[in-house]
Amino acid sequence: MLKPEKTSRKARKKTPGKTAAALTHLDARGRAKMVDVGAKDVTLREAVAEAIVTMEPATFAALRDGKLPKGDVPAIVRIAGIQAAKRTPELIPLCHAVALSSVSVDLELDEARHEARIVARARAADRTGVEMEALTAASVAALTLYDMCKAIDRGMTIARVRLLEKRGGKSGDYKVS
Repeated sequence: MLKPEKTSRKARKKTPGKTAAALTHLDARGRAKMVDVGAKDVTLREAVAEAIVTMEPATFAALRDGKLPKGDVPAIVRIAGIQAAKRTPELIPLCHAVALSSVSVDLELDEARHEARIVARARAADRTGVEMEALTAASVAALTLYDMCKAIDRGMTIARVRLLEKRGGKSGDYKVS
């Protein structure tokens, strides 16, 4: 049986931008734990995330013109992202299940760059945020787009998966500038 690695206090304190006390998913001994959000107030939480998929011009044209052999690719990408958001706590360890009230996934096409920009929005009235749900939706939607187009373009790249904004909760609002 493998024993977990011990992390020294000195090593834990070297986490960029955070102190050891601010790492809420670690207990006093540095072991992973799920944060107790039971005492937090239920508030409206919203998050928006994006992922960018870059492809060859011919692949972009097939996507734009609806000529990919696997059917209505934008619809499948949207559904995959929404489904992923709903399953986030199954995929991300220590992530709480939240009562999502809405999830949307949009696909924006950039002709000049041959890119598909996936924008995922998640919303819930709960005790913890929905950033992970939005990020998971954007990520899985991008992976689905890759899967739907890989027969004609295996060189696509998925990049810039990031949180664009979040609202609600104790930590306040955040927006990429």
